[in-house]
Order: sequence, then structure tokens, then C-alpha cells
Amino acid sequence: MSSSRLAEAVEALKEAGVRMTPQRQAILSFLYSTMSHPTADEIYKALEGTFPNMSVATVYNNLRVFKEAGLVKELTYGDSSSRFDANMMDHYHVICRKCGKITDFDHPPLSMMESRAAEATGYQVESHRMELYGVCPDCQRKQ
Repeated sequence: MSSSRLAEAVEALKEAGVRMTPQRQAILSFLYSTMSHPTADEIYKALEGTFPNMSVATVYNNLRVFKEAGLVKELTYGDSSSRFDANMMDHYHVICRKCGKITDFDHPPLSMMESRAAEATGYQVESHRMELYGVCPDCQRKQ
């Protein structure tokens, strides 16, 4: 993710009255610099060396703040742990059914499907998600 997107996210938080602590900045920066869709525990482990006094609860609380501000998505599929994604653009995921790894893949947005579903059902469709499941290249090599 670009540093300009990170700067925009920081500015949006400041405008919303959210104080930017060093830990909050580090968590946000980590999310904007990875494509791995980390869990809160993975974020904590990645940053605990830099912030030894930071707790897992701090990570969870900040993820909640970021989610409420519309800066990250919480991904709740694959394994039992929520994963977090700072890519807010419409995009889709392939999930490894063995290790739980989540990988983005580019595909044109399926927004037309939303309007067709709304037409056919009378629902006011608000969003959609698509996920594909398989075995990642790393797990294939281990077989």
C-alpha cells in the first residue's frame, strides 16, 4: 500500500478526533504495508519487539477503531481468527483450506450482480463478498 494512503488514513483519524499514539501509528503502518491479511495476534507478535509494553488488547482496540473509521476490513472466514485487510477497494480472496492463508486476486467488481440480486429479490443489497477455497502453493509443496 502506498505511503500516501497511510498518510490519508492518519489524517482521517486525526480529523475524527483520534489521538495518534506511537502504537496506533505502528499498527496502522503494519496493516498498510502487508498483503498477508494478519490476525490481531500476528500484528502483536510483529510489533512486540518494538513496543514491549503493548498488549494484545491494545491491538484489538486499535483494530476496532480502524474498522469503525472505515480504514480496515475484518475478514471472518477461513479459520476461526479474524484477519484484517487495509485494502478497502472491491477485491476478492482465495483462502487456503489447509493453512488459512488469504491471497488477494484481481477480478472486475461484481457490482452488476448486486443490482441483479436487488431486482430479483426486492432486497436493498448493501454489499457482497466472494471467496474461493483451495490449497496454496506452499501447502501443495508439503503434500
